[in-house]
Amino acid sequence: MQQTAMLRTGYRLLTRPLRTPTTNHAARLLYSTAPPPPPAGSKTIPATFQVFNRETKRLQKERAASNTEQSRQVDYVKDEVAFRVVDRLLDIKREFKEVVELGSGCGHIAKHVDTDMMKKLIMCDMSETMLNRDKDVEYEVPVERRIVDEENLPFPENSLECVVSSLSMHWINDLPGAMIQIQRSLKPDGVFIAGLFGGDTLFELRTSLQLAELDREGGISPRISPMADSRDLGSLLSRAGFTLTTVDVDEVTVNYPSAIELMEDLRAMGESNAVINRRGLLKRDTMMAAAAIYKEMYGNPDGTVPATFQILYMIGWKPSPTQNKPLERGTAKHSLKDRLEDEGSASTPKSE
Repeated sequence: MQQTAMLRTGYRLLTRPLRTPTTNHAARLLYSTAPPPPPAGSKTIPATFQVFNRETKRLQKERAASNTEQSRQVDYVKDEVAFRVVDRLLDIKREFKEVVELGSGCGHIAKHVDTDMMKKLIMCDMSETMLNRDKDVEYEVPVERRIVDEENLPFPENSLECVVSSLSMHWINDLPGAMIQIQRSLKPDGVFIAGLFGGDTLFELRTSLQLAELDREGGISPRISPMADSRDLGSLLSRAGFTLTTVDVDEVTVNYPSAIELMEDLRAMGESNAVINRRGLLKRDTMMAAAAIYKEMYGNPDGTVPATFQILYMIGWKPSPTQNKPLERGTAKHSLKDRLEDEGSASTPKSE
């Protein structure tokens, strides 16, 4: 047992995603979104039906954080994505007095920020145990912890300079409504930066579980929670009232000894399935079949199996009269066509 635990720890340390994306571990796509006009008469978006059981998700996070040692061993994905969210925050040459983090967990973003970026970080999470897991850890930036549900924000309108979130918003039922609340709570020219799991996350596990259930149980059920699509986020940001919006995508791949260890780590992260109409526990026979299918379809030559985490990043600003705005159509003083033709003629070698 001790040897197995050491092997699993070694796999995690050796295969955790690098901060600098590489060809094998990350691919980045960029979408620049032009905001369409908001819905006529109101910013309110019709309420959506409930997909996730928020109380179940809170209890999953509570149980995960109650085992402090095991919980810390599986921080690798959340720490990495938090680093990349902070990297995007660094692109904003501004010092914030306070930054609010939604779905902070134990403090993944707090590990990567300093006093040159902000004077205070307000960590908000619906799980009290997860929020206080590392309460004895000292960070460079002073932190304040608050128990907050991301679906019901307590912040007054026009009160915040910056809101960030890392790997939390994919569990929100009403994502458009949450974005509207965030936009309203920001001051003019305030910024919102978030990273969340995308629809292609764990596609290998999803496919393997579906095939195994179909073979062993004669049907399939939602074992992997549905995630957002990158093509939808830009329009959601714009409908919520954000401007200067940007969405980009990372794919982080982590190798595991088998699908069993992957599912165990997801449970220890508090990232288990929380869909309302999910089935009960996965049968052992089905689980072993899924692990065999996973290895057969996606296994690496060294015997490990890859797990893909698709991360969607979004940035949006609250409108302000002081923001830069694009010039009106037809006001350009130079033609791009003429410029390209000039460069083309300059690069063409002259015949002797």
